[in-house]
Amino acid sequence: MKLMELDELQHFSKVLESNSCSAEDFELQELNLTDPKSDELLPMKGYVEVRRKSNNYAVAYPTGDGSTWVRAFEKDLHDGDFGRYLYPPLS
Repeated sequence: MKLMELDELQHFSKVLESNSCSAEDFELQELNLTDPKSDELLPMKGYVEVRRKSNNYAVAYPTGDGSTWVRAFEKDLHDGDFGRYLYPPLS
């Protein structure tokens, strides 16, 4: 079962677009730590790693039921943690 929900992926894409970042410059990878024996009785948990390909900078955010990884990524992006924007807005 996937940890990243469709609405989170759409929000992630909007964050990139609103910050003039190319989606092709970012890669997502999830690590599911949910106990497969739990039969979905326990909350899903794991990490999603966001990697910027152009500078190889990556951060792993906790994800799963009730996570806010996209908001945490957006804050880090605004704070410059992923480096300077390579795709400035068109005038």
